[in-house]
Amino acid sequence: MTSSTTTHEFKTEARQLLDLMIHSVYSHKEIFLRELISNASDALDKLRFASLTNENLRKYTEDLHIRLSADSKNRTLTISDNGVGMTHDEIINYIGTIAKSGTAEFADLLKKASEKKEGTPELIGQFGVGFYSSFMVADKVELISRKAGETEAWIWSSSGEGSYTLSDSSRETCGTSVVLYLKPEEKDDEDFQDFTQEWVLREVVKKYSDFVGYPIKMQVERTSIERDENGKPKEGAKEQTVIEDETLNSMKAIWLRPEKDVSEDEYREFYKHISHDWNSPLKWLSFKAEGTSNEFSSLLFIPEKPGFDLFMPNAKRGISLYVKRVFIMNDCEELIPDYLRFVKGVVDSENLSLNISREILQHDRQIQTIRKTVTRKVLDSLKKLLADDRQKYLEFWKQFGSVIKEGLFKEPGNSDKLFDCCLFQSTASSSDYYTMAEYLERMKPEQDKIFYLTGESREVIENSPHLEAFREKGYEVLLLTDPVDEVWVQYCTEHKEKKIKSAARGSLELGSEEERKKTTETLKKKEEEWKSLLELIQNKLDKHIKAVKLSGRMSSSAACLVSEEGEMTPHLEALLRASGKDVPQVKRTLELNPGHPLLNKMHELFARDNKNPRLEEYADLLYGQALLAEGGQLPDPAGFNRKVAELMAGAL
Repeated sequence: MTSSTTTHEFKTEARQLLDLMIHSVYSHKEIFLRELISNASDALDKLRFASLTNENLRKYTEDLHIRLSADSKNRTLTISDNGVGMTHDEIINYIGTIAKSGTAEFADLLKKASEKKEGTPELIGQFGVGFYSSFMVADKVELISRKAGETEAWIWSSSGEGSYTLSDSSRETCGTSVVLYLKPEEKDDEDFQDFTQEWVLREVVKKYSDFVGYPIKMQVERTSIERDENGKPKEGAKEQTVIEDETLNSMKAIWLRPEKDVSEDEYREFYKHISHDWNSPLKWLSFKAEGTSNEFSSLLFIPEKPGFDLFMPNAKRGISLYVKRVFIMNDCEELIPDYLRFVKGVVDSENLSLNISREILQHDRQIQTIRKTVTRKVLDSLKKLLADDRQKYLEFWKQFGSVIKEGLFKEPGNSDKLFDCCLFQSTASSSDYYTMAEYLERMKPEQDKIFYLTGESREVIENSPHLEAFREKGYEVLLLTDPVDEVWVQYCTEHKEKKIKSAARGSLELGSEEERKKTTETLKKKEEEWKSLLELIQNKLDKHIKAVKLSGRMSSSAACLVSEEGEMTPHLEALLRASGKDVPQVKRTLELNPGHPLLNKMHELFARDNKNPRLEEYADLLYGQALLAEGGQLPDPAGFNRKVAELMAGAL
């Protein structure tokens, strides 16, 4: 076979990223070993899974392991596996491309951390650049790989200076070897770790990778002397140096061990292993479902901080699935709902078939049962955290709340459990968050609805005219500012036999029945009296509004716009337009406050001179005010400003 070498340039962003990783100052440089061992473990998992359906690959699975080889003289460290390996194209796709998504963001964060002289190893795993953490300790990296079932091997090589080479090579077995040409010793650096030393490697493996399900082997030097049957050195025997294979990790399936036998550090490191997140988890839960035909063990983790891909539609979701300790797949979406996609962990079933497929998973009743149990356990755990440590939960909610609320429309039948975990801002406090149960406890005796108002920010909502009547009568209103709030309120229309109603939609019914009756009669009488003025305003604004009427909704504002039940809110309309959707304008009802001095002045002017052109100008200004009050966009900003200026000039 003729040897050929090709040189490939990294993209500009990737080159910048590599430069930052090489020259930035990091704490915890040992993270590179965890990442490379995790990659090797994944490769072994993939081979074992592929062998379940491909008999030709089973011969490669007899002795799956990871091997560390250190050469102190030449300062090299090799991490090898006999896993699935990679083809030429796979190497280019997976190794030649840094951080398929989020590269620019990662580089920016890394640069900022470098400028501040802060170590940020937590970013490495989160952005999918674990392999490139090698360059924190190595001047040059080589990767030799051979795909299982194939004879060709390839070597990838780079010094991290903007390019890499790829050429054909040879490898006795399938799998991948990563060779690190370590940087020179830094004897003056008190934090320097020599990764060619056995004790250093042993310590790092124990710390981060003790639970990896495959043996991590290393050849070690030991002195030996021939001994008699009593264990005593034989007379005249001399010590000899022998090379032994030693396994550095325990390989115990952590989710099968009793909780009391697992330390918190072990749980934390297992989480980091499966999630590639340097941060410790916020919470973990270990449980077994026993005594049924669908027995399984599970170990789940709730992160403290979200990954960069939390809202990326193509990001991998789900938790790892094992059957009788045999790895089946990572990112099993069928095991957990999408609104809990931030949860990491393992499910190990005793009953599922080993050759289960994606198609089978989607319709398997046992999987659906596991999913229900896992969902219930996670939600119960979150509810307990909320009860036990509200401040910690609040910090979690600010990071993940908008994701959890997706469940309110994706699984509305589970809304009661979800509401137990949800926190909301409301008019009851300027800063606190409340549960739905706490809202219900504070409801007025005559109140039969849960009121909310949506908007782009709390500030915009709090200045809305729609809240005036609620404040006046002491009714609490939930303030919803997440884009997802606009969706779930369409599906969850009731909770605990209380209707969930927008404060900006439909008719407003506040106070006792007697109070509502009195208000209705007063408004009806006033509308008869102002009928002609209202018709003038309607005719002037006909292209913008559906109708105009008097309202008891406001106490200090002159006007507001009200949607009908089931209609799109202005906030949702704005969100859809911002996302590029072609949304037709929804005409709404302009409600006027008959108690406002401006409206009374307009009525007096109309009574004196119903043809006065200023009446139509005031109508325009009222509509503009109503739009601005809800954070909307004026149809003619320049015209509005001109009319305001003329009005001000006339008043001086």
